[in-house]
Amino acid sequence: MLKQDETVRLDADRLEALYLQLGESNAEDVVCRALEELAARLSHSERCHREGRLEDMRKSTRSLIAIADQIGMQLLARVAGDVTGCIDAGDHNALAATFARLLRIGERSLCEIWDLQELPL
Repeated sequence: MLKQDETVRLDADRLEALYLQLGESNAEDVVCRALEELAARLSHSERCHREGRLEDMRKSTRSLIAIADQIGMQLLARVAGDVTGCIDAGDHNALAATFARLLRIGERSLCEIWDLQELPL
């Protein structure tokens, strides 16, 4: 069995800029809402994939890009774009593999940013 292990790196500079721009309290609110939204959209995308609702999956996955980018999750944003491309190309095999990668990276990114939030910036 293949072990999938990919390092997730957050853009700490992006997060720091967000905190400087909005202040600590407002930035924490934005990040927390973004994390909740990312988790909800990943879950919704997974449900749509299981049910074969690719247009809904595309919308949900596409919306991940801006949210992830806002809080420094460039890898998550890029892979969400790859998933959207697979849907657009109608490549169901590539979609299955790429979407599995998106879920793995999404989970790791959410954990990573949660851990990073506990550190002082």
